[in-house]
Amino acid sequence: MTIAMILRLLTVLALALGATPASAADAAYPPGSRIGLAPPAGMVTSKNFFGYEDPNSNAAIILLALPAQAYADLDKSVTADALKRQGVTLETREDVPLSIGKAFLVTGHQEVENNKIRKWIFVAGSSTLTALVTVQIPEAAKALYPDAAIRAALTTLAIRDSVPVDEQLGLLPFKVNELAGFRVGGVVPGRAVMLSDAPADAPGPLDVRLEPHIFVAISPGAPMQTADRDAFARDVFATVPNLKDIRITTSEPLRIGGQQGHQILAEARDPTGTNVLTVVQWLRFGGSAYLQMIGIARADGWKDAYPRFRSVRDGIDAR
Repeated sequence: MTIAMILRLLTVLALALGATPASAADAAYPPGSRIGLAPPAGMVTSKNFFGYEDPNSNAAIILLALPAQAYADLDKSVTADALKRQGVTLETREDVPLSIGKAFLVTGHQEVENNKIRKWIFVAGSSTLTALVTVQIPEAAKALYPDAAIRAALTTLAIRDSVPVDEQLGLLPFKVNELAGFRVGGVVPGRAVMLSDAPADAPGPLDVRLEPHIFVAISPGAPMQTADRDAFARDVFATVPNLKDIRITTSEPLRIGGQQGHQILAEARDPTGTNVLTVVQWLRFGGSAYLQMIGIARADGWKDAYPRFRSVRDGIDAR
């Protein structure tokens, strides 16, 4: 997964971490998810995806947060023909009243490797978020998870106001001990975090906005030889998206947190070419992986942003 892909994913996942009305006391929220529900007896919170599962029965409830406008698109596109193209036979479709907003429920079945699977697609819309819930129950587990139990669980669907910061950061494979006044703009569980000064309701992707922001990610692989690290750092820096007219001003080794590292400082412009930016990239090497930290701010705000970027960098520890 490239840095550009991670940054786009962070923008999508920010939807699951921001603000929206409505919550429910009896809903269980998977770590990092604003969407939750009271799962049927026998299912537990999954460690592999946002949702719940019964690994012994291969039964699962998968939760996905989408933009608010996705509700209208799904309302039109979830049809018998569209489902048939995905191998799902439509059985019923109905509107379901929910306290958080409008919703509809589709039921059907499909054959996967000669196994019949019962499927539910539940779509609920609030003012700023669309919840897409997919339930799949193998025929062999139908007695454990009858239709009535699944329907009862789906009607408990709720959306909490936000995900606590500690919970978001707990999804990362490293500790972020210092936020330096930034807010968490998005988290890719097990991989990366974006910290930003952009407000939660700011339009557009965080990585193209002009407020100071810093991206931190862990990636596998790194050169073993010190002599190879400058070229490696430059290659990694070249993948940073949404920068133009880049001019590297310094590229040098630097110890970070007691470990071998590398620093690149550069000048660039935003995608429009209008605003001058200053960019720093720090790589911290360790074992078979490396930590990448990229701080970006407008040149006229760099003096204030740079010490904050350093505070974030120096506050990152291994778990």
